[in-house]
Amino acid sequence: METPKIFESEYRFCLILWEHEPVSSRHLVELCSQQLGWSKATTYTVIRRLSDRGVVKNENTIVTALISKAQAQESRLQEMVEETFEGSMPAFIAAFSRNRKLTQQEVDQLKQLIESYGED
Repeated sequence: METPKIFESEYRFCLILWEHEPVSSRHLVELCSQQLGWSKATTYTVIRRLSDRGVVKNENTIVTALISKAQAQESRLQEMVEETFEGSMPAFIAAFSRNRKLTQQEVDQLKQLIESYGED
């Protein structure tokens, strides 16, 4: 199953949800007001939209996520690589590391990851 698209503001909402779930929609309104500056109507609209797309479940005013943070991150990253780097992971890694020096540990982890893909 493909992970539904989550836009930036929805992702920020999901970060709050993942931290507090299961959570009442009323409490989510309070949290979103405090952390995102959202109105009650905005929060309920986002809950409804994400529910319609299968990202969250709102049952008896209790909101839970139907996808994990890791799934959302993977989907967002894959979309960015496709759109920005024409699907090229090497181009993405080159751009990412151009302005940020990788530690030896990160280099070793990337090597290990690449080698593990060659084993399939």
